[in-house]
Amino acid sequence: MISADAQNSFDRIFRKAAQARLPIDTSDLCGIAPIANASAGATKNTQVVVLTISSIVFRMLLILHFDEDDTTHRYYLKDNDERPFQEVFLEICNLCCGAMNQELLSYFPDLGMSTPYVLNAQCLPHLHELKPGLLSSYSVTLNDSVRLAATVCVCAHAPIDFVADTSATEETSGELELF
Repeated sequence: MISADAQNSFDRIFRKAAQARLPIDTSDLCGIAPIANASAGATKNTQVVVLTISSIVFRMLLILHFDEDDTTHRYYLKDNDERPFQEVFLEICNLCCGAMNQELLSYFPDLGMSTPYVLNAQCLPHLHELKPGLLSSYSVTLNDSVRLAATVCVCAHAPIDFVADTSATEETSGELELF
């Protein structure tokens, strides 16, 4: 069972991480709105990046949905960047999940984080098979043009109740965390 306070905390932790890590520049706008269905807006070409944070009491999947369209490419790949789009985007997704992991470490000191992997979005309707205690989906819009989506799926192995303090300002400069 995941308490209402814990569900609200997962939501706030996701929003803080997404607003800090998904935009390329701190001045970019990042709009986040809840959506009812994880596969809403997904096309046959939509892909998802899946990252996992695991502890003794829960497993959380952060799923970031994207289409490899021109708008998204232009946003994440700057003119002089010759790296493949997925390499750059997976790095951004990893930073977002890492920010969530850092917040959760204050409440769950035994966390492990997976490396990102890409799947087709057709897997999203099967999330209920995991029997999640929390399944929240969001529309994410960057600078009113780049459209992403995200799903936070938490499967509890024991009761979870915590209240996250996400009010502290983040003072990191992109350092690398080694596991």
